[in-house]
Amino acid sequence: MTEKTNNSQQFNAAEANRLVGLIDIAPGTVASRTLVKGASGTLTLFGFDAGEGLSEHSAPFDAWVYVLEGLAHLTIGGKPVEVSSGEIVCMPANVPHAVQAIESLKMLLILYK
Repeated sequence: MTEKTNNSQQFNAAEANRLVGLIDIAPGTVASRTLVKGASGTLTLFGFDAGEGLSEHSAPFDAWVYVLEGLAHLTIGGKPVEVSSGEIVCMPANVPHAVQAIESLKMLLILYK
């Protein structure tokens, strides 16, 4: 897996932004783009090629995954969770979790304190 930063389109404050157009998917990669990073948390877009993923890890804060397009297999504390377009899942703080793209996947990760 290759991870890269992606800046496909401009993110504009005080304007409507189409999230799905702010990240691209390239073969064999996981792309990420941080939209907001501050003391209270982050908003990060991810684009996964089918079959790509993030290995098991944990975060010190609740992490929410909102799927914009595609299908993902999450493992949260050993429990499998399928999530698809339009669905959101909470991965609780300090609980190991992993992400695997079943098909090309665009998601928003919301991490807040």
